[in-house]
Amino acid sequence: MTRFESLQQFINTHFGEQSYALNAITADASFRRYYRLNAENKNFIVMDSDPKKVNNVPYIALNKVFSEQGFLLPSIIHSDEQQGFFILSDLGSTHLADLLDDANRSEYYQQLISLSAKWAKTPAAPSMNPYDHDFIALELDIFKNWLVNDFISAELSAEQQQTWQTSTALLINTLLEQPTVTMHRDYHSRNIMRCEQQWAIIDYQDAVQGPLCYDLVSLLRDCYFKLPKDELNHLLEFGYDEFKRQSLITNESFAQFKYWFDLTGLQRHLKAAGIFCRLYLRDGKKGYLANILPTLEYVIEVAAQYPELSDLSALIKTSVVPKVQQRLKEEQS
Repeated sequence: MTRFESLQQFINTHFGEQSYALNAITADASFRRYYRLNAENKNFIVMDSDPKKVNNVPYIALNKVFSEQGFLLPSIIHSDEQQGFFILSDLGSTHLADLLDDANRSEYYQQLISLSAKWAKTPAAPSMNPYDHDFIALELDIFKNWLVNDFISAELSAEQQQTWQTSTALLINTLLEQPTVTMHRDYHSRNIMRCEQQWAIIDYQDAVQGPLCYDLVSLLRDCYFKLPKDELNHLLEFGYDEFKRQSLITNESFAQFKYWFDLTGLQRHLKAAGIFCRLYLRDGKKGYLANILPTLEYVIEVAAQYPELSDLSALIKTSVVPKVQQRLKEEQS
């Protein structure tokens, strides 16, 4: 029996003799597959999450944790944990990414900043790993291994290696010095949905205990959408005030907060650029190639603002980006 046949058998177990329509939904960056199921004019989401490829334990455990905190998530209606099949409530198909041209965009972002502050205050749970030194360093290695070594087949000189080591040590220390909160870890426009005038959160299963500014960076410096500078600055100030209001920070100045925000963004974007390469090289997903250069531009632009990171900015700009551009050109030919 194929996996899809097993999935159909699972569905039949719960829908019996009812006729239903099953349509594939565009896959995300993980190994999971999603379908929309319509039965008797009611919609459900079917998730195929093979336990041989994906650990489903955090998805199930954290669904309960965050739902009990009052967040709107897909409800797990039926599941076969052994096979990795789930029937979920359908939250619709409108993501924040679909609303970015709305006149109310800044208001949406403010609502989501407030929601992220509430999320940050969720009590730690056993399924949330610590986003510690080794975890952060491992993520930075994704950039070096998958983008530098594998995607552009480059070797860093001894001087460049030193720049990389000094810069990443600074990024790691800056993340670790921030207040530790509950962190979604992928809080961006494709993982936030609008459902019946409420904000719903998906892909929460990688939540960890980590730095305060990480989710704010994910939201405001989204790899898939770039906010205008003035709007970004306004929202960052709103975030600072909101985090103070919700007692996530106390005596830190806005300058300190912005420094945390900027350097957290550098770590996240280096990792993300590496992941986009990995998704192509390992998983054959070409759709993320277009996001590599804009993500690297974030790194170049932000790192250049800080003298201690100017060498990192120059390294990415002069030694990495031209080779990425060449590789992308070859992939399109």
